[in-house]
Amino acid sequence: MQLHIRSILCLLLATLSLGCAPSYRDGLPLNSPFAEPVSLRSDLLPQGFAVGDVTASGALVWVRTDGPATVQIEWAKPSVWEMASKTATAVAPVARTPRMATSADSDFTAATPLQGLEPGTRYRYHVLVGRAAGPQDQTELALAARGEFTTLPDEKTSAPVTFAWSGDLGGQQRCRIGADGYPIFDQMRRQGLDFFLFLGDTIYSDYTCPSPPNEPGADFIATTLAEYRVRHRYQRGALALRRFLETVPVYVVWDDHEVKNDFSGPFEAQMPDGRQAFREYWPIASPSDDPQRLYRTLRYGADLELFILDGRQYRSRNTDPDGPDKTMLGQRQLQWLLEGLRRSTATWKVIATSVPLSIPKGKGTTGKGFDGWAGGSDGTGFERERQVIVDTILNQQIKNVVFLAGDVHYVQANAYDPNGDGVPDFHEFIAGPLSAAPGRMTFPSPTLKPTNLIHEGGYFNFGMVRATSSSFDVTVLDDAGKVRFSHRLSAK
Repeated sequence: MQLHIRSILCLLLATLSLGCAPSYRDGLPLNSPFAEPVSLRSDLLPQGFAVGDVTASGALVWVRTDGPATVQIEWAKPSVWEMASKTATAVAPVARTPRMATSADSDFTAATPLQGLEPGTRYRYHVLVGRAAGPQDQTELALAARGEFTTLPDEKTSAPVTFAWSGDLGGQQRCRIGADGYPIFDQMRRQGLDFFLFLGDTIYSDYTCPSPPNEPGADFIATTLAEYRVRHRYQRGALALRRFLETVPVYVVWDDHEVKNDFSGPFEAQMPDGRQAFREYWPIASPSDDPQRLYRTLRYGADLELFILDGRQYRSRNTDPDGPDKTMLGQRQLQWLLEGLRRSTATWKVIATSVPLSIPKGKGTTGKGFDGWAGGSDGTGFERERQVIVDTILNQQIKNVVFLAGDVHYVQANAYDPNGDGVPDFHEFIAGPLSAAPGRMTFPSPTLKPTNLIHEGGYFNFGMVRATSSSFDVTVLDDAGKVRFSHRLSAK
């Protein structure tokens, strides 16, 4: 009765343009997540949700609605939520993003930034969604999802970190089978990860997924924006992937199959559409003055700095002969990387590259040029630019450099001694695929004087790192959770 009378009063006040405050229960707004009980409306987010590009002071929350909708994120420390839910607080001590609308322009996706967070702090967030039936500020919102994440420690704080990396999902007809789709993500979710580094080929737009045995919906090659979007939505239909993304923060970069096999960005007409769909479906923070930029850094406390490279958007044609004018990274990204390595105070400097350093790969034998850093007898490859990076590491005496890679669909690890003094100068660890056909096994080329630590394939896998101020432990696990390889590096 009180609410009914109050509603009538609100209507009268609205008629007089005086407005009306929200309804309250036990001192809390009825649309507040603190006004329990509140049931989840998970049907409002059919592709789930995710958190990505977490820093010491911010994060991105990704969602996709099933049509035009209004989205708002509310967040606070868990202790604040718990205290507020037990007390009658008129104003809930929670931060809120502005309301934003999803639309067909971005395939109803949204990556909402949370800002002003404290380093090394656990946060709980709620995703509120409302059907867009009128003005955003008048749309009734329902609780669609709950999640938690922890911001990264500041640069002065030494803290251990555990993360995984891999790539290559749904290639060569190894697509979603059954409701879970890709059960390897359940295996990764059990590892207690601080984050996951997804090194590209998040879809295989240029391969079909015939049904059966795969789930229907992706038995076509994508060449348009609408088709790329369908292939991304197809991946999110895997329940195991959705469970993973709802609990583990991600940092994602692309490789070639988000667009077309072995593509070179400036010369590929399909790249803008593939890039747009990729960006729509992953939480990726880009600077406002360079909105298409995908390369970026992650600083995890005092001991880890991760340089995530974009090896596609700026590269020369694979068929171009190697030399001073040939680039995989582009001049601006290359200088960013070199300067970042020189200035980094982190114990471990980790370079994430979607293609490996010294495995000759691609179409060098068929006149289409080598696609990775390593070249071959046809004079292609990107070894000249790779040498610029190697020379910087050697000349600047940069210690504890590790490369992480994927792409080739098997496990390989190498210790490199390019100056030939008998002491490794840096290491490379290659993992994957998450779900794709085994790759053609190729040993590293001798140019960087590698010592091979493992060379093995034939199973789905991911790599896992445990980094501290004194050690960098690498483990490779298969999709059954079996350890296939482990190696420890000691900090210098």
